[in-house]
Amino acid sequence: MKRDTRPVLPGDGDSDYARYMRTDVLLDLQRRPDETVHRDELLFQVVHQSAELWFKLAVAELTEAIARVDAGEPAPAELHLARATLAVRLVTDQLDMFRHLSPAVFQALQPALGNGSGAESPGWRQAQAASRQLGQAFRRLLDERGTDLPTLYAGDPADPVYRLGEALVDWDEQVALWRVRHYKIAIRVGSHGVVGTKGSPSDMLARLIDYRFFPEIWQARADVAMGDGSLA
Repeated sequence: MKRDTRPVLPGDGDSDYARYMRTDVLLDLQRRPDETVHRDELLFQVVHQSAELWFKLAVAELTEAIARVDAGEPAPAELHLARATLAVRLVTDQLDMFRHLSPAVFQALQPALGNGSGAESPGWRQAQAASRQLGQAFRRLLDERGTDLPTLYAGDPADPVYRLGEALVDWDEQVALWRVRHYKIAIRVGSHGVVGTKGSPSDMLARLIDYRFFPEIWQARADVAMGDGSLA
């Protein structure tokens, strides 16, 4: 018997897949060939637009992780944080597409970009804010448990709070790896000025590479490593 594939969901599109995924809207968000100054605008927009979607998911997972931490549920919080970290890893991986942009091509794209900058990404700004809130929630959890980071990291790695601390480290590390890749790609395509030029976008990107959302956790881990010669 032939399966009935006629759409039953409301909306535009000739299939339920198209209606649910809103592909008519999604695939119309990129500039049309007659609007572009260079064919690689499609590559440039797809990478950035998909990054915004991954950041949207990451922020949703971070927000849920914060709620779980505040509810005293570190194990579920760890799982949501792992999802957020994977989302940023995928954002990082797709930067490899920019290796196909030569400096000449990027220069040709400039008129289409106006004064836009990746630093204006709403997804990334929301991720920064959520990261700070997550750090505050984790500190509240430690206070409620009557412990601190040195005690936590000298304890059992199977402790759900310990594992949550490691998940925060994973998030911090993945964000740093994204920044490194972003910096290297920016230098490769020549879009951020001369390397080492003070005040240039490349210089600002380089200074952000070592930024950490949770420096106190990294320090606690380092203190344990220096104290007994092994990494917790």
